[in-house]
Amino acid sequence: MALVNKIIPFSCIDGPGNRTAIFFQGCNLKCTYCHNPETINKCIHCGECVKTCPVQALSIENNRVLWNKDKCVDCDNCRKTCKKLSTPKTKDYSVDELFEEIKRIKPFIEGITVSGGECTLNDEFLVKLFSRVKKELGLTCYVDTNGTIDFTEKEELVNLTDKFMLDVKCFDDEEHIKITGCSNDVILKNLNYLLDMDKIYEVRTVVAKNLNNEYTIKEVAKIINKRCKYKLNAYRKYGVRKEGLELHGEVGPSEDDMKIYLEYTKI
Repeated sequence: MALVNKIIPFSCIDGPGNRTAIFFQGCNLKCTYCHNPETINKCIHCGECVKTCPVQALSIENNRVLWNKDKCVDCDNCRKTCKKLSTPKTKDYSVDELFEEIKRIKPFIEGITVSGGECTLNDEFLVKLFSRVKKELGLTCYVDTNGTIDFTEKEELVNLTDKFMLDVKCFDDEEHIKITGCSNDVILKNLNYLLDMDKIYEVRTVVAKNLNNEYTIKEVAKIINKRCKYKLNAYRKYGVRKEGLELHGEVGPSEDDMKIYLEYTKI
């Protein structure tokens, strides 16, 4: 079983073509600029969110918070109330159940992309799912990841994955630890490993205030050396926690700023 935050049946921004994007719950980083912090932790069923729901879409049964999708009006009161960086709006799926969801819309998509949270925390689940999706449906399988698990030790998952979409948040290790709580040594190892295997669709970096953006972009661009796409995302304040707003501010880089940063990728 794996806990899923949401499924977007048809997405054109999570890899090439029309794809089904599956967002798994749970992440091993706590990025200061994260705009989906409710995906970081799993619900501890404290029940604090239940009383905030205006339509009684949440209830407690057997010491567990239950979410009624049909009643929910997506007001997000539960997400805003949660102090644990979680949400009750998740669902446990078996491989069979998730496969059937994908099979139902197979005629309309080119493949699936798994994301999060951090989807690779469910690597054994992904191996089983990808095996069936590729063999029985003939769809491509992409992985959107923060790159913190060592892919040199996950041969089966790497072989089953058509392409990876990899985040490199900061090149300097101290800065990376400061904004994520984790070293980037495995991430940079994965970057080189997956590039050498021609397994990367794109690398992404968020450009934000109070980060050494120029250094990160130039160093990552050197490693990529035009072997895959390098996408720069401008920081946006929406959904960002208080400590992130204090560090990165209320306003992201301007279009002119992003044009300058884009030039740094052309090494």
